[in-house]
Amino acid sequence: MKFSKKYSLLLLSVVMVACSSTKAPAPTAAKSTVTPTDSPVAQSTVKMVEVSPLDDPKSPLANRSVYFDFDNFKVKSSDEGLITAHAKYMSAHGSAKVRLEGNADERGGREYNLALGQKRSEAVKKSLELLGANKDSIEAVSFGKEKPKDPGHSEEAWAANRRVDIVYVAR
Repeated sequence: MKFSKKYSLLLLSVVMVACSSTKAPAPTAAKSTVTPTDSPVAQSTVKMVEVSPLDDPKSPLANRSVYFDFDNFKVKSSDEGLITAHAKYMSAHGSAKVRLEGNADERGGREYNLALGQKRSEAVKKSLELLGANKDSIEAVSFGKEKPKDPGHSEEAWAANRRVDIVYVAR
């Protein structure tokens, strides 16, 4: 029995030591031996895509409407830069083709507005041709008052509707 009592005490001691709480050592930060010059250079898998100036919102070619005064088909001097930019693009890109869509505001009769829209689109066509665009690449049409940009009935709406839209049908 003495042996078993000693054995029991020894077992109890081992259990107590095993169950006692000890503080785990704090983790130490590993020091990096890699310097920026030692690190590998990441290779990009992104392919460079060239954006057409026609699709770039910062390009002057993003603006494709020429506006006119009431009952007028004379191109304003403020729109000459826009027309010049489109003429240069067209002369540099021989496959480019445009449709010039002439529009009028809601005032005036149907036939009058169709004729006015046609005169407006023809005025822009002539300007493009004089600036170097190929005349065979330009089609001038009129929608009269049938395609308003702004459906309102105010001077602001009418001014937005007196325009020629430059629509690229081929780039």
